[in-house]
Amino acid sequence: MNRLLLACLLLIAFSPAKAQNWVKLFDGQATTGWHVYKKPGQANAWKVKDGELYLDVNSTDVKGDLVTDETFEDFEMKFDWKVDAGKNSGVIFFVQEDDAHEATWHSGPEFQLIDNDGYPNQLKPNQLAGSLYDLIPCPAGIVKKAGEWNTTVIRVKGDKLDFTINGKKAVSTKLWDDKWYNMVAESKFVEFKDFAANKKGRIALQDHGGGAYFKNIMIRKL
Repeated sequence: MNRLLLACLLLIAFSPAKAQNWVKLFDGQATTGWHVYKKPGQANAWKVKDGELYLDVNSTDVKGDLVTDETFEDFEMKFDWKVDAGKNSGVIFFVQEDDAHEATWHSGPEFQLIDNDGYPNQLKPNQLAGSLYDLIPCPAGIVKKAGEWNTTVIRVKGDKLDFTINGKKAVSTKLWDDKWYNMVAESKFVEFKDFAANKKGRIALQDHGGGAYFKNIMIRKL
């Protein structure tokens, strides 16, 4: 075997795995690939109109957070979102769907969606839109006003978590180190012993009473 061929083989063998191609998590037509948390197979109140996914609060179908059928570990997820005036929602990841967890946010961290200006309750900086909810605030001036579309990328690779919003870095942190656990200990999540303890789980769209819209939801495994 010549040296050039050997070098090529070694390069392939020890190169990081390439990310998979982007695939649609939402096809713009139906909630195929999703189900209401702990209620798989039931007709749900999440509806589709003009390629947008939203919770129909007037529906008599099952309500609750919408979660992916599939679980994800290292991934990059991109999506467009907006909220109505005064509304609140979130995208939660590493969600564990089992009897030990009553709600999606008991096990998974949340990318916050909210109307910063019109929400009726006073918000802390780490509760504003684009924040890693109740943990790390999103810098001001990145998220658009209620009713306007934002583009977000959530990226998890190993112990590194990044949020990018409208092309700007919003949050960047390491997971599961001492700083992380100290931060969790000072948050509302301290009472949930399994919060963010898993490195693989479902992705959830939060039912917080409607008024949030999603489209162009894509994901790729890293």
